[in-house]
Amino acid sequence: MKIDDKEKLGQLREFMNDCKKKPHPESHLIAILHKAQDLYGYLPREVMDDVAIEMNIPTAHIWGVATFYHYFNLKKLGEHVISVCLGTACYVNGAEKVVETLKRELGIDPGETTADGMFTLASTRCLGACGLAPVMMVDNKIYGELNTVKIKEIIKTYYKESE
Repeated sequence: MKIDDKEKLGQLREFMNDCKKKPHPESHLIAILHKAQDLYGYLPREVMDDVAIEMNIPTAHIWGVATFYHYFNLKKLGEHVISVCLGTACYVNGAEKVVETLKRELGIDPGETTADGMFTLASTRCLGACGLAPVMMVDNKIYGELNTVKIKEIIKTYYKESE
């Protein structure tokens, strides 16, 4: 991938230039990576290389930070991110079946994105909706008391909305 979106790159470089004016500019790396992910939706390698050059920070250090923190994504995410709760309440109430249904319906494993770019499947520890177990969250919307039929209906709804 080439960094071909000059507007996004310009915004990121402007942010980095502001950081360079502050004491200890290298201490703003996490904020810079957040800004990059906000702009691009993930952290493309080329963008991290540009950050390394602009901020005079070794690329290996940037990769270390980006891979250490769970928040950062190194791959482009789907239009919608489905997070399946694997916390205790959800797990004992069938979270594994939820994951298996989604894998079958979407044709992907957790951590992957559908070929059409519509969904990324992820797992999480707890979504705080234990009383509705098993649950999943699509973007920021919680769906509970899931079963195979409900999951298929939810997926269809998102596809219909995108038409």
